[in-house]
Amino acid sequence: MTAVFAQLRIERHADSCVTDNGICPKWIAHHFDRYVDPLLKHLYLTVVSVTIGFAIAFTLALLAHRRRVLVAPITQVTGILYTIPSVAAFFLLLPITGRGDTTAIVALVSYTLLIIFRNVIDGLDGVPPEARDAGRGMGLTERQLLWRVELPLALPEIIAGLRVATTTTVGLVALAFLAGAGGLGDALFDDINFRSNVLVAGGLAVLLAGALDVLLLGFQRLATPWTQRAPA
Repeated sequence: MTAVFAQLRIERHADSCVTDNGICPKWIAHHFDRYVDPLLKHLYLTVVSVTIGFAIAFTLALLAHRRRVLVAPITQVTGILYTIPSVAAFFLLLPITGRGDTTAIVALVSYTLLIIFRNVIDGLDGVPPEARDAGRGMGLTERQLLWRVELPLALPEIIAGLRVATTTTVGLVALAFLAGAGGLGDALFDDINFRSNVLVAGGLAVLLAGALDVLLLGFQRLATPWTQRAPA
């Protein structure tokens, strides 16, 4: 990928706008296909990291919901992981996992855990006691109560955490090139002084974050129709 953008820098001398590091619509239109693979890699790293992070954090939250003594230690551990600077995390993992997707994904997953864990716990804690009492009155077991009553009512809070984790991860993936994982950050920093390159690579990252957020918001509205205001 670096060789591709090095070739682009050579081609820039054929246009005065490009030579002056301006915003050049013709250059963007002609070279936009060069950003497709970095965009897809950016999407891949984001989706895989958030999916793994959600699976881990969700499982920990369900466990801590039943054993409240675990809430504090899990929050502390995930909080420590969250406070590690992203660049440092990538470089600390390099000797262990090597350059590539694995290093990037391990680091990115660690940043999703605190956000998702806390939102799942907060969502479950926010379930009205009368809803639980009604479920028990209907003869539901604790497991049935969790899946049929508590989790559906906690879903808005859970998805809110997932949305924050997703948009945050999109931004962090821009630094995944430091671990040799590629993505839009690779394209962005390869020629960061060229405004057209920054506009396309940075703009695509912003659009990706917005698109994923809209998809999650749409899923939330479909999954929780009772939260929508009834028409007047």
